[in-house]
Amino acid sequence: MDAATIGLGILQAATVLLILALLYRPLGDWIARTYTTDRDWRVERGVYRVLGVDPASEQTWQSYARGVLTFSLIGVLFVYALQRFQGILPVSLGLPAVPEGLAFNTAVSFVTNTNWQSYSPELTLGYTVQLAGLAVQNFVSAAVGIAVAVALVRGFARRGSATIGNFWVDLVRGITRLLLPLAVVAAVALVAAGVVQNFAGFIDVTTITGGAQSIPGGPVASQEAIKLLGTNGGGFFNANSAHPFENPTPWTNVLEILLLLAIPVAMPRAFGRMVGDNRQGYAILAVMATIAVVSIAAVTWLEALGLGSAPQLAGGAMEGKEQRYGILGSTLFAGATTLTSTGAVNSMHDSYTALGGMIPMVNMMLGEIAPGGVGSGLYGMLVLAVIAVFVGGLLIGRTPEYLGKKVGPTQIKLASLYILVTPVLVLAGTALSFGIPVIRADVEATSIWNPGVHGLGEVLYAFTSASNNNGSAFAGLTANTPWLNTALGVAMLLGRFIPIVLVLALAGSLAAQTTRPATTGTLPTHRPQFVGLLAVVSVVITALTYFPVLTLGPLAEGLV
Repeated sequence: MDAATIGLGILQAATVLLILALLYRPLGDWIARTYTTDRDWRVERGVYRVLGVDPASEQTWQSYARGVLTFSLIGVLFVYALQRFQGILPVSLGLPAVPEGLAFNTAVSFVTNTNWQSYSPELTLGYTVQLAGLAVQNFVSAAVGIAVAVALVRGFARRGSATIGNFWVDLVRGITRLLLPLAVVAAVALVAAGVVQNFAGFIDVTTITGGAQSIPGGPVASQEAIKLLGTNGGGFFNANSAHPFENPTPWTNVLEILLLLAIPVAMPRAFGRMVGDNRQGYAILAVMATIAVVSIAAVTWLEALGLGSAPQLAGGAMEGKEQRYGILGSTLFAGATTLTSTGAVNSMHDSYTALGGMIPMVNMMLGEIAPGGVGSGLYGMLVLAVIAVFVGGLLIGRTPEYLGKKVGPTQIKLASLYILVTPVLVLAGTALSFGIPVIRADVEATSIWNPGVHGLGEVLYAFTSASNNNGSAFAGLTANTPWLNTALGVAMLLGRFIPIVLVLALAGSLAAQTTRPATTGTLPTHRPQFVGLLAVVSVVITALTYFPVLTLGPLAEGLV
């Protein structure tokens, strides 16, 4: 790469960092006020009356969890029904009903904030399903993640409380005060930048060479805005954010990266405000930023090196990347989208070099905590903070406490189970796909375009993405098969809701405690030492868990 290209890439990254820094305090403060104020907006009171909810009442963690699970189950059934009845719905572009297995996978995918897509959207789903089903879930699934994070923060902030808030109030406020206003502004900006927003369907045109082409339209900008703000990731078109109708220019590429990072980056500020100590928010942000900078630098360096025979012969690793973004714009997007739970892509991760493609996979294996998805990134990092405090106490003989709350056997068991859920799903799903002869034959015959070591990496990436509710994929895997539709759907469900229940149980156990005053034996959790400890714990847990399978996939491929 020449100096001008490198300079442009550095300018893009610096622009993103500067704007995020400017947004950190005002957006984080607004999030904190949203979930701590006693005042309800008029429109919110109307929604509560429809739902039959008393906004002044609060819930135990068990009741809060039941609300999350019930609401999500209804969402799965509704999106599934929309797809199965698509053939008789208005504005469906004449598209038929979605098959059962694919409809199940898609419904689960969008309700769990994963947005895994085993289909070509513009050829499979009409506007009614896209708007009434998928776009709605982009809002509510994101609001659920934020609500769970806020409930955990309340667990740290409250003293001797049997309740952790009201799920229905948290859900509604997340939509009305945060996601919807920001999505409207973002959609207007995207339309102004050239992103498509219409109901034109398919338009047949004659190309400059005399050929015929069908140009798709649709309400793209409105869905693009919330897919990024809510760290959802599902594209209106099969090429996702590499499509010029979704992401037309280099500056919209920067805007979209900002949209997917804005809320997750601001969540630590909200955490600090709600627990009454902004230093705690800065400490969490520092860990997130350290991991993110190292990750994005690593994938950029590996792709710029262009290791491998084909990139060396071609003079660069540009396969699967858009010329209008280049390597630096592509790797910045790839890092941001897998460090969060977004899953949107502006380049094909399957076409990255072996080691470069491993970095997005490792980002997801970390638990997408830097800064993670809306809500899920913060609560994932706070669970790791609980483990780090416990480890620190063992190493240096300090009392295991975090924010004045004792970290005892109950808290460690819940945190440990949280950490174990996704590795079990990832490794079990990958092992079953290759270990059972009938399934292996199905996967190898109908799904994997690139057999061998890279084929293992494709399946491993798929289960990593599904279990961590990311949604991106190695494009060499065709996932629309009976096994993968079912297995990945189950992985998405369990990977979303088991951790949520564990987080809410942790919140309940913490809220019930009284706050202990800090003593000379208390480990300070706002200093650089704890930041370093938390970063190391986050990385070591992943390394010990996934290193063996990585040596069979991308690491082995990179050494060939």
